Amino acid sequence: MSEPFDELHQVEMAIKAAQKTVGNATMNMDPEQLNTAMKAINDAKNQLNNAYKHEMSSEFLEYSSGLIEKLEHQVEEAKE
Repeated sequence: MSEPFDELHQVEMAIKAAQKTVGNATMNMDPEQLNTAMKAINDAKNQLNNAYKHEMSSEFLEYSSGLIEKLEHQVEEAKE
């Protein structure tokens, strides 16, 4: 019963870590930090994909996907 909650928590933590990493990388504009930020985003994506296996609310999944897309966009803009 706690497995879906654990998955939800893992997704939230991965997104928060990605947000922090992206924030630091875009402030410093360091190419290595931008690559690290993309890795953090990919980790968040993987956690989200794992969460799809469980019956989670579609609102949570859509919200999380939207956050990840925004983070990807920020990094892509910073790389240009």
